[in-house]
Amino acid sequence: MDALKQSQAPLRSAPTRPFLPQESQLSMLPCRLGRAAEVRQSPVHRGATLIVRRLFIFVGTALLTLAGGYGMYDVVKVGGVTFLEALLLGLFLVLLAWVAFSFMSALAGFFVLLTRRQPNLPIDTTGPLPHVTSRTAMLLPTYNEDPHHVMARLRAMYESIDATGYGEQFDWFLLSDTTDPDIWISEEMAFIELRRACGGDQLYYRHRSDNTARKSGNIADWVTRFGAAYDHMIVLDADSLMEGDTIVRLVHAMERTPSCALIQTQPVIVNVSRLQQFAGRVYGPLITAGNAWWHDGDGNYWGHNAIIRLKAFAAEAGLPELRGRKPFGGHILSHDFVEAALMRRAGWAIYMVPAVRGSFEEVPPSLLDFAGRDRRWCQGNLQHLAVLPARGLHWVSRLHLLTGIGSYVTAPLWLLFLLVGLLISLQAHFIRPEYFPKGFSLFPTWPQQDPVLAAWVFAATMGLLILPKLLAYLVLISNRDERTGFAGSGRVLAGVVCEAFVAALLAPCMMILQTKAVMEILAGRDAGWQVQRRGDGQLARGEVYRKLAGPTLCGLVLSVCAYSVSLPLLLWMSPVVLGLLLSIPLGIMTSLQLSAPGVFATPEINEPPAVVLRANELAAAEPTEMAGALRQLSRDPELLAEHLGSQSPASSRRFGPVDVPLATATAKVARCESLDDVLAWFDKLEMRAVLENPTLLRRILELPAGGRD
Repeated sequence: MDALKQSQAPLRSAPTRPFLPQESQLSMLPCRLGRAAEVRQSPVHRGATLIVRRLFIFVGTALLTLAGGYGMYDVVKVGGVTFLEALLLGLFLVLLAWVAFSFMSALAGFFVLLTRRQPNLPIDTTGPLPHVTSRTAMLLPTYNEDPHHVMARLRAMYESIDATGYGEQFDWFLLSDTTDPDIWISEEMAFIELRRACGGDQLYYRHRSDNTARKSGNIADWVTRFGAAYDHMIVLDADSLMEGDTIVRLVHAMERTPSCALIQTQPVIVNVSRLQQFAGRVYGPLITAGNAWWHDGDGNYWGHNAIIRLKAFAAEAGLPELRGRKPFGGHILSHDFVEAALMRRAGWAIYMVPAVRGSFEEVPPSLLDFAGRDRRWCQGNLQHLAVLPARGLHWVSRLHLLTGIGSYVTAPLWLLFLLVGLLISLQAHFIRPEYFPKGFSLFPTWPQQDPVLAAWVFAATMGLLILPKLLAYLVLISNRDERTGFAGSGRVLAGVVCEAFVAALLAPCMMILQTKAVMEILAGRDAGWQVQRRGDGQLARGEVYRKLAGPTLCGLVLSVCAYSVSLPLLLWMSPVVLGLLLSIPLGIMTSLQLSAPGVFATPEINEPPAVVLRANELAAAEPTEMAGALRQLSRDPELLAEHLGSQSPASSRRFGPVDVPLATATAKVARCESLDDVLAWFDKLEMRAVLENPTLLRRILELPAGGRD
């Protein structure tokens, strides 16, 4: 093994430009959750206006919850409140409070958008481009993604920034955590082509062999190695796009707001899932405007399409490793909420700016892909239970963490609410009631509930869910530019109606899938780190049948139980039952890419932004053929030189943990007579170990290409 740690042979050729710049290290230590942070930044000023805003949200939520709870109590109190009815009432209060809280934020967003105001951090989005002087790093973490499409998005953004005249202020880093050997070398190939096409010296590539802490660890590794050279960083996802104009304005906002640590944009969905694209474009601005209105400088971070002040991030946002075993212990998966909370704890402001356009993302293209991503997010958000008690957190930051937890815990609560209601109906139908109470009574007690009042409570609850959609529609048609971009108010209204209907059908299925995710996590099952499926979302029918059989079976059981009580009860539960029974058709339907958006058309579909058009144009071009990692390196001296030049020096320690894949690869290569033998015998872990070891890689590439006779 020692022989492999030292490279003896010279490189075939020296790389013309290194993949990485000179290191500029910045200290970033894990924070201590049990100790309040020193407030390094002056706390954000709080005025009476913000207090009034927050009172509006929380008092409104409390009043709606109390009113609904009182109505529900009137429904169940007939004949006395049983244990099951008390449980039903308690679940209803919790779930209604959740719905009412969202409704009040949407109502606030309605008034904010009607007045066309930016409630917290005004950013001029239409005037001349401001002058910026600071240095900003654009970070694009990637994990086993399609390199051709990643480079297409990166090049589109690079060109957009360059067109602003401020290209020299930005450096671009592709931060790879890729584990697949072929994708790794394909990334290097595509990066060399990108750098050649752009002709810029500000494009860099770093592959990390140790994937500790996933994306948060990827970013933290970059910060500690290169962060001191920059004032800000803009963190992207592999599917992110941002316009150069937007990026420059965000940098200028950071320069003129020294108390601000992070500015989060609202990404608009593009390219995939017409239904989600339409819903996000119509309803998203209402929700984020309302949240920004009462969050003010106590906002949140969504993990991408945001600009961050490096001084604040390095000093305060180092994530600790949680105690205990996975899935609750270990590295924090949903790192963004926690990083924002830690920076806010030290006095820095965190802003959401929904009025800033030019920020885009893609989403999972099908119901099952969405559920798969939800499973990972669910585990990460439930980990926040261990972060909630951290000392010194701002109360709004704790509320963000609670909201993230609640977004998944409410799914099993809704299911439990339905099951308790069904049990009460079954009990009333099959168990003979006591018409005469204990003791003397001349008249019987008739345990009959008021169906009209129950219908009113149900209608009011549904109204809180549906009304924000109508408010978003009213805001949209009040804006001439938006109305024109959507091709008319009538078309938008048709889209809102269709989206509401499809969303109502999808909700029960998502309830079952999210409940399953919560149960798996509570049982100790880790979500792992799967590759996000992108593209058109086409799924194999077998996968759809297998994964959605559970929700379908739940629908059959609920329908049989409801019908055994009465046909009216089945009709009452039909929205839930129908959605569950149609889980498999809905799963297939959501995986289909519509050739024409129809009523789900958005301005970004009707007239795509320049950066989206450019990225799609580049992605549509034919990618360079890849012959496989080792064959490609053997044929391309420039690629080989760049690859070898980018490898970190091997550890000089004689004793330490044995790298098992490297050891087995070394043993196997001694018995190989050709490159074909290596390709046939080595698994992916061994191939990756070879690519990380220059000496062993040279030794393999010196073998003849053909196999044994």
